[in-house]
Amino acid sequence: MSASRIAAAVICVWAGLLSSAIQAQQVYRIVGPDGKVTFSDRAPDGSAEDSQVVGTARGGSPAATPQLPFALRQITSRYPVTLYTSNGCAPCANARVLLMQRGIPFTERTVNTNDEIDALKRLASEASLPLLTIGAQQLKGFQDAEWTQYLDAAGYPKQSQLPASYRQPPATPLVPVVVEPATAPAPADAEPQSGARRPGTPRNPASPTNPATNPAGIIF
Repeated sequence: MSASRIAAAVICVWAGLLSSAIQAQQVYRIVGPDGKVTFSDRAPDGSAEDSQVVGTARGGSPAATPQLPFALRQITSRYPVTLYTSNGCAPCANARVLLMQRGIPFTERTVNTNDEIDALKRLASEASLPLLTIGAQQLKGFQDAEWTQYLDAAGYPKQSQLPASYRQPPATPLVPVVVEPATAPAPADAEPQSGARRPGTPRNPASPTNPATNPAGIIF
């Protein structure tokens, strides 16, 4: 990319960064109790606290990490950085190294399954990796100089300001699987109600329909 094109791109990114930042898109693959699969950009509500999320890690975005210095925390809250990668992707590894060496707090989303590839296409219009988002700005394909220009424009420090205790959050899949719990059956009564028949007990053995045990036909 020429110097003039980079300069123009930086001007564009400034305009994008000054607008409201868009958080990294999260798509949920929801498996219902009946095995039906649906996709949503929102976690299931209602019984969400009982749902099981498969293939993701707990914890918030780096912007919410209290370990960050105040100035850096302000930048990450306004222009969060998200890196989209895939297994066996050499440019993805180079992109990760650039961010970590510069001390950029970022969220990493992995794209390995067909569902995740489809979600990436919905997000970026194509399945090109690595993909970097800085606020609302998308950078497709790893180019050291270009990514550096955009990070500078967002206000990220050129050298790491992360404390020694900071730990990069683990990568999580772009489409975590959420398994909704099955509805519990109504509990059976511990004791049958008065006059109720216990399971397996013949219905009124001394009845007119059973003359062998009730020859007089007495109804109890």
